[in-house]
Amino acid sequence: MQRQPTISPLLSLPGAVSAEGVDEGVAAHYGDLFREQRALADGKGLVDLSHRGVVAVTGSDRLSWLHLLLTQHVSELPAGQATEALILSANGHIEHALYLVDDGETVWAHVEPGTQEALIGYLESMKFFYRVEVADRTDDIAVVHVPAGSIAEVPEGTVVRETPYGRDLFLPRAGLESYARENGPVAGLLAYEALRVEGHRPRLGFETDHRTIPHELGWIGGAVHLQKGCYRGQETVARVHNLGKPPRRLVFLHLDGSEVLLPGHGTPVRLAADGAEGRQLGFITTSARHHELGPIALALVKRSVPLDAELIAGDTAAAQEVVVPA
Repeated sequence: MQRQPTISPLLSLPGAVSAEGVDEGVAAHYGDLFREQRALADGKGLVDLSHRGVVAVTGSDRLSWLHLLLTQHVSELPAGQATEALILSANGHIEHALYLVDDGETVWAHVEPGTQEALIGYLESMKFFYRVEVADRTDDIAVVHVPAGSIAEVPEGTVVRETPYGRDLFLPRAGLESYARENGPVAGLLAYEALRVEGHRPRLGFETDHRTIPHELGWIGGAVHLQKGCYRGQETVARVHNLGKPPRRLVFLHLDGSEVLLPGHGTPVRLAADGAEGRQLGFITTSARHHELGPIALALVKRSVPLDAELIAGDTAAAQEVVVPA
């Protein structure tokens, strides 16, 4: 049975409009998208990410065990240091993305909404004789993002992932409303996503499909450690890194601002010179309206697309910036 989305109490705030699809359960916005973006860019407010899955791993072997399964080097991960990691298929395709921190006793990870059960199923199948316990904490722990530069206080005992673009707090779900009331304004997910697109940060299920490998999205280095030992899919990672280049690459697009509608996820990307009937060379992964840059997007295109080529997404003109080199 498919898990029902967790409905955030912050959807009862004035102006809240619910997000859709996998992000259902939290607010897309609270009535003023650009004001919410500007607040985050200025280091103010917070974003409700309480729909994301939360997985906790405890036990004395937790780091050495996860080190065998993840693409990231975590066997000596210092307490309080944030990192990202992937789980790959045997063929090197991305299956899970984990945003991790260890608090000295527990590894906490938040993951894409609805993916925690499959992730836990895989982890449970790999426990063997290791002294570890894996738990789904989504029902009692809510993820809240506060932007870089925020001076908001963090409640004592809260687990924090500190990153260059902000802090992810693992708050008791029962305290979500009071924390938002004391540390708002609350920004919607559209504002958060616009800043994610601006920062060229890929997201599982948006920038990925069933055949995406880490090299295509720039996840090498950030979420994939090239000097660690074996893990599932490592052969593909090493082969592409040492002997070849990925078949596709992530690009950042500046979209024509005169268009009313943004090209949605999956919109075909073609060479502008070939027109709307030309050969499809890629697709839009995420599009957004940015408070300074206007309409922007991330797209996955064939590596052979020239770096200076003018593109179109559907009928919308698009100028590309390099994220992953050809």
